[in-house]
Amino acid sequence: MRASFVMSAMNVFGGKMIPAYNRVLLKVSGEMLAGDDGYGINPEVIQRFAAEIAEVKLLGIELALVIGGGNIFRGLAGASKGMDRAQADYMGMLATVINALALQDALEAEGCFTRVMSAISVDETAEPYIRRRAIRHIEKGRLVIFAAGTGNPYFSTDTGAALRAAEINADVILKATKVDGVYDKDPEIYDDAVKFTSLVHRDMLDKSLRVMDATAASLCMDNDIPIIVFNLQETGNIKRAICGENVGTLIASVAK
Repeated sequence: MRASFVMSAMNVFGGKMIPAYNRVLLKVSGEMLAGDDGYGINPEVIQRFAAEIAEVKLLGIELALVIGGGNIFRGLAGASKGMDRAQADYMGMLATVINALALQDALEAEGCFTRVMSAISVDETAEPYIRRRAIRHIEKGRLVIFAAGTGNPYFSTDTGAALRAAEINADVILKATKVDGVYDKDPEIYDDAVKFTSLVHRDMLDKSLRVMDATAASLCMDNDIPIIVFNLQETGNIKRAICGENVGTLIASVAK
């Protein structure tokens, strides 16, 4: 049984929030780093995000991050405009490395010890991804940023996040988005969109909810990895999610 279900509710002891999870993988889209600019890396946004992560680390949890690259280049977008899909995907992987390095710089300015581990070789800037080394970094309290997805074209960074979460035995995946959970349809388009407070893994596929692509959803389902989908733009939500507060939508093997 995962730690998430042993401590499923928010824990408060002596006024202090206690984590409901020990080892957490946080998945953040690259677009979140662009802020209102829509492209690139907004210094204020990444500084604010790094400060929030540094505060979360004070809870004593083990934390790893996966960052997308959509604020710089998205492989699918390139392929849709005539580029070779594999070539476009490799460009997208390089974009995630750029974001990971920027995030590392911001986190270290906040006093966090970090390591960037890349699934493709960029030896001058990041360590190669080696599972045992990654786990050792995490056990030593370092914040590991996984870059370049799975290292293979045709796979999304969501799939990369699900794979890394399974490999490091994460208790939960926190999927940070622009909305406050999972809806039956796009809440930015439909006023009558209904939010789910909890779902089972199979719902992601059966209901075509587009939380993750099918490969990532299947990985989470097969490895019994719970997912919390929440709004990153509300300050403090990362800590609330880690401490078991009802933030966003919980997706697990058993409905809550």
